[in-house]
Amino acid sequence: MFARLGAVVVHNPWKVIGLWLLLTIAVVAAAPELKSTTDQSAFLPSHYESIQALELQQRAFPDSSAPAAIIVFAREDGTPLTDADSASVVSIGNGLRDAQIKDVIGMQPTPPSDNRLIQIIAVQMTKVTNPNDTTQGDAVKALRAQLKERVEGTELKAGITGQAAQVLDQRESGDKGMAIIGIATVVLILVLLLIIFRSPVIALLPIVVIGTISSMVNGLIAMVAKAFDLEIDASISAILVVVLFGVGTDYILFLMFRYRERLRAGEDSKIAMVSAVTRVGEAITSAAGAVIIAFMALVLSTLGMFRAMGPALAIAVAVALAAGLTLVPAVVSLLGTKVFWPSKAWRTEPKGARFTAAGNALGRRPGVFAVASGGVLVVLGIFAFGFHPTFDLSSGSTSEASESVVYSKELVKGLPAGTTQPSDVLLRSDGALAADQLTAYRNALAGVPGVGQVAEPKLSADKTIADFAVTLDAAPESDAALDTVKGPLRNTAHSAAPAGTTAAVGGMTSVFVDFQDAMARDYAIVFPVAGILIMIVLGLLLRSLVAPWYLMASVFLGFAATLGAAVLVFQHFRGETGLIFTLPVIMYLFVVALGTDYNILMVARLREEAREGNEPKQAAALALRHTGPTIAAAGVILAGTFASMMLAGNNVLAQMGFAISVGIAIAAFVMAMFFTPALTALIGHKAWWPGHGDQKPEGPGPESREVVGTSIGGN
Repeated sequence: MFARLGAVVVHNPWKVIGLWLLLTIAVVAAAPELKSTTDQSAFLPSHYESIQALELQQRAFPDSSAPAAIIVFAREDGTPLTDADSASVVSIGNGLRDAQIKDVIGMQPTPPSDNRLIQIIAVQMTKVTNPNDTTQGDAVKALRAQLKERVEGTELKAGITGQAAQVLDQRESGDKGMAIIGIATVVLILVLLLIIFRSPVIALLPIVVIGTISSMVNGLIAMVAKAFDLEIDASISAILVVVLFGVGTDYILFLMFRYRERLRAGEDSKIAMVSAVTRVGEAITSAAGAVIIAFMALVLSTLGMFRAMGPALAIAVAVALAAGLTLVPAVVSLLGTKVFWPSKAWRTEPKGARFTAAGNALGRRPGVFAVASGGVLVVLGIFAFGFHPTFDLSSGSTSEASESVVYSKELVKGLPAGTTQPSDVLLRSDGALAADQLTAYRNALAGVPGVGQVAEPKLSADKTIADFAVTLDAAPESDAALDTVKGPLRNTAHSAAPAGTTAAVGGMTSVFVDFQDAMARDYAIVFPVAGILIMIVLGLLLRSLVAPWYLMASVFLGFAATLGAAVLVFQHFRGETGLIFTLPVIMYLFVVALGTDYNILMVARLREEAREGNEPKQAAALALRHTGPTIAAAGVILAGTFASMMLAGNNVLAQMGFAISVGIAIAAFVMAMFFTPALTALIGHKAWWPGHGDQKPEGPGPESREVVGTSIGGN
């Protein structure tokens, strides 16, 4: 199949290129706008209490306009506010209200805090229902500009925080981060490919090809999101960039290594490309299949953000694979050996002394290599038991210097940390709620440990629903706040509800509590399903029931080691309270899927060497010698592209970038390069049971019986 595909592409390059351009134009023209959301509640199913409370609140109070932003005032010298300062705050608030800033519909100054360190103005804004609506963000920008002018010349400092300000800062931080990631990814790929091939043409090839198909990928994702009503999380865009460029470059790299090898064997440039597609096709298709399966397993997730992420990333990988097997060969077949210009190094095969020496050492003592590499994985994996999830996405996804983060910290000097996003307790009755019932219920809520204050209830028009705004002592996303809502607040809200009424606790903290429950369910379902499906792919490719088990065991160790490394760096060395709660799922999929890629490449080459009559230990040595350079180059490029996420300037992407890049490095340089071939050498012929995959097959010549995709690592 791949031989026919290669022949068709190489003999019709202009038609293939034209078809890709037409498909890209058609998809971009027909695709709707790709929308994303930062509203975490949009990702939870409706049976969770936080979502039920939100829906009840929206029905009962459709015109409710809770403060969208909070202006925080404090003295520059950090001393308590004087009466004159407080009067200035009120005056500034009146001036801002009189300025009639667009979409600011109300401003309510409050008295100074009990310790007089801060004073706030609650700002109400036009409600937005579309997550892409920038109305509130524009209002925050205008307010900040006016506020800066009015505070000048006073002894006060002031800034805006709250949900609208946080969303604005997240969006601006995300845009800046995306630009940094995009530039860093492109520069890294250019530099590494220049070092590997010493040719600007090959260095530019992935940038041009992947840059061209990226618009098609975004269009296809937008179509799927609209067709299946998927909520795309804002962070997917950053991951999508590195997946598309990283994985796409890997597939192009595998093809070009094999193309160069066939040229060195004396084949004509067009024949060499057909041979390259023929021999590399099954390997990268299987590898891409493992990645796609792992990503698509996310559709089983309870959380909408993962259900959308799975198809989005699977589409990116599938398009990158198709381009790697058709568009790239078409372009290279037109260029011929000029693709290596100006280097002449492609004509001669380097000695590869380092990989030869490493392969020989592994062949002599596979047990030592298995214990040493496995020991590294186990030691790092021990730290994974210390993993602690955090839900602090508001500050974690923006710079620590952003105004919303800075003034959130100022706010807690005088008011409960939960002031920015109070929880809501909704009390519902079949009949009108009595005043004494509301008073008693409010007192019960106020007595809950961890609750700072409970506002007077807001009643619906028919007085059957009451909304109690509950301000927590701790920040809404903190462990203390989650423990308060999950335990005493929900327990009291339900148990203290008067006879004939029901209660539901809503708000962002309640959403995060339900996220914890949903994540636990996803860990129990998505992980095993992805693992089983990848094992099936390995079993079909290798025609063995033994190899998939120890290959997946090695990948699991790689996952544990990666999580342990992230815990060690961020929780122990940097002293952070935890890692973002989505990290294990994202990391598992990347490490398992991409780690399996490299295992496939190494074991497939090892099997080829065994079929040539080499004993298991010698086959492992030769496999490392020939495939090691490709896995090393691919690992460096892919790990480097994900590492670029650490330059984005916020903790969420920094943790993702670090964990995934370290996971890929472990998968390439520890697991696939040493642990897997060492185990295969130790297990010997039994690794291929019940088949005889390591025995030389009978039949036609080597072209038809070659294990496609092996020896990709030919220098």
